[in-house]
Amino acid sequence: MPVSLSCIDRLISTADRALRTVAGHPSAGRPYPALRVIDDPSATPLTDAERQQAAALMRVNHVGEVCAQALYEAQALGTPDPVLRRAFQHAAQEEVDHLAWTERRIEELGGRRSLLNPLWYAGAFAIGLMAARAGDRVSLGFMAETENQVEQHLQGHMERLPMGDTASRAIVEQMQADEVAHGQVAISLGGAELPTPVRMAMRGAARVMTSTAHYI
Repeated sequence: MPVSLSCIDRLISTADRALRTVAGHPSAGRPYPALRVIDDPSATPLTDAERQQAAALMRVNHVGEVCAQALYEAQALGTPDPVLRRAFQHAAQEEVDHLAWTERRIEELGGRRSLLNPLWYAGAFAIGLMAARAGDRVSLGFMAETENQVEQHLQGHMERLPMGDTASRAIVEQMQADEVAHGQVAISLGGAELPTPVRMAMRGAARVMTSTAHYI
């Protein structure tokens, strides 16, 4: 009976965090990275076109964080190993910071979050459960590959963000550092290298998500 109650509690907690991610306004546990560049002399007023471009890129990043929450929640729910569960939950908590930062920056730029966030969350959660069912080494390998691809994706955004938008660039820079750290943790815990077709499929799915979230 205690095991069943524990599982029910975890399911309720997972559902609560899903609602908070999709419909709520998360609070970051760490300082807003953009604060350290408020007086940056290289920052310049953005044109309307630059603000729209930056807002669209930050919306894509916000969607990525919605998906990260879903993936890690599902993987934490699916592993029987309490050590790995804590690792997934810790990564998810740091991603909450990213979620809050990107949402705040979108609002500052006069943009909006993706209208498809519930769909992104549901799809990523299903993928996370499938990864968990494949075993802990595969699940960790999926985490490592996801973080590797996200880090590359963020680097692309650093190249596309307006040079004068030092606030957005500071946020993306901190996100990059965190993603690299998460990937290294997954590898150190025994993550297996995923087959090339799986990695390519992940890239394809990410392209669909990012190209759609850029506009919707």
